Amino acid sequence: MEWIKDYWWIVLIILAGILISGIKELLRVDVKAYLKDKPEIPPHRDNNAEWDADDDRPKDKKK
Repeated sequence: MEWIKDYWWIVLIILAGILISGIKELLRVDVKAYLKDKPEIPPHRDNNAEWDADDDRPKDKKK
């Protein structure tokens, strides 16, 4: 870890480059085009539906 004391500025330049590169890539994203061509989500399958018929709890009696 002694090298960080001597070369902290190189680490700072690398982190700044990563940050700038990430911002440039995010600016290239076209959100409207993605939302227009977004694939349809398949319907949700309720896995609890098959267990509902097997409910072993006692039924409440109506008074």
